Amino acid sequence: MVTIKALLFDKDGTLFDFQATWSGWTADLITHLARGDDALIATLSTRLLFDHANKLFLPGSPVIASTSKELAQIIHPLLVGWALPDLTAHLVKTAATAHLVEVLPLQPFFMALAETGVKIGLATNDGEAAARAHLQRAGITRFFDMIIGFDTGFGGKPAPGMCLAFADAMDLPTAEIAMIGDSLHDLDAGRAAGMMTIGVLTGPATQSDLAPHADLILPDIGHLPEWLTTERTT
Repeated sequence: MVTIKALLFDKDGTLFDFQATWSGWTADLITHLARGDDALIATLSTRLLFDHANKLFLPGSPVIASTSKELAQIIHPLLVGWALPDLTAHLVKTAATAHLVEVLPLQPFFMALAETGVKIGLATNDGEAAARAHLQRAGITRFFDMIIGFDTGFGGKPAPGMCLAFADAMDLPTAEIAMIGDSLHDLDAGRAAGMMTIGVLTGPATQSDLAPHADLILPDIGHLPEWLTTERTT
């Protein structure tokens, strides 16, 4: 039986509540880009599958799992006066200051997790600078052995590049690493890399959405320390 020696976390929907964290950011982004044009607000909201009036993500919204670059590419054709690189940079910059809502108190969680001796990494489709800003604001940067964003140089999920880079940096076979995330992008990236995949139900996806792609589903990351202890003693 393989012992899990490292955990690779997704960020949004896994460490931070997706709806509570990103709905306000998305509504503000659309309003800013539309510059008071109600028709453009409606068009951008439709393209992003976002209920702007109620600040709710609709099923399949590309905001849920896309990189900032991919989001910029999706909305760029609707906008006038924005160069694509500048739009991407704007998304990355504003994302770094999004209001964060932790799925549970993260500092004590990662302190407990660190005591198990596992290596800890982050693989997010957000930009690396924004990810580091978010972890810093949560006071948990010190617990991470590696932080990878879509722009770090290993591609974005669901491709396995981030997962493979983490395994290489930790000098571990991918079979000894678990990828933890709330979306199919997370689980498909981990599975493509040969990792164990653990789904959590703190993002928009349901258990039935995740089940075909996950080796294990937990209500949230708070169950991981107990699972690790059990996994290592059975």
